[in-house]
Amino acid sequence: MQILTEKFYKEYCEKIGSDLEQRYGAMKKNLKSSDFEYLIEASSVYSSNIEGNPMDLNSFMNTKEFKEKSRPKEFKEIKELAQAYEYAKKNDLTEKHLLKIHEILSKSFLIESKRGKYRKEKVGVFGVSGLVYLAIEPEFVEKEMQKLFSDVKILLNKKLSIEKVFYYAAFIHLTFAHIHPFMDGNGRAARILEKWFLAKCLYDSAWIMQTEKYYKENLQDYYKNINLGANYYEIDYSKGMLFLLMLQKQL
Repeated sequence: MQILTEKFYKEYCEKIGSDLEQRYGAMKKNLKSSDFEYLIEASSVYSSNIEGNPMDLNSFMNTKEFKEKSRPKEFKEIKELAQAYEYAKKNDLTEKHLLKIHEILSKSFLIESKRGKYRKEKVGVFGVSGLVYLAIEPEFVEKEMQKLFSDVKILLNKKLSIEKVFYYAAFIHLTFAHIHPFMDGNGRAARILEKWFLAKCLYDSAWIMQTEKYYKENLQDYYKNINLGANYYEIDYSKGMLFLLMLQKQL
């Protein structure tokens, strides 16, 4: 494979223990698939909260009863993200469909020419002290994304253990975030991509996982653990274990 690696898998297994399958089974029993629409909307609320949308789950659910003209922009943004999740559930995990998903989820905060398109500009991630991370140059984004989806295709054609599914789902999330292929909406897209891979390997029950809620509740660790270098060329994945472990911790 070109980007993803099994190099850290042995250490990963040593840290997560031997009960991942049992914990995943317990999660499926506790969260009913019949509540799919509600759980997808909850995931969309928490994923949007991570990006600064202030509307909480209770407010979102109550606003659904309002007339469309009375609904605030924050509601529309979350609803569009839920539509992106629903699109992913119905379609194969491909680069083409990811671009469509980005087009759907970014309607409220990007101009039309930037939706579902890889960025043509340099972008960085900024914190209170200034620039935290500089993403890869725009002219190399498409090539890196093609590499990532080539790896994803290889994995989807294999029969993976549940441990490898969780390991690679988190690794895909991490790598996508570092490529940072869009002008905006990268975090939302990365969290969909992670769950999309889980669902393609573990069937639709994975969609009801509340991974976004866990990331929101552990936001400081989420950002800290994803930060593995000052720029794309200095990323040190040997320091990425704390991020890789976060996904399975929510079970």
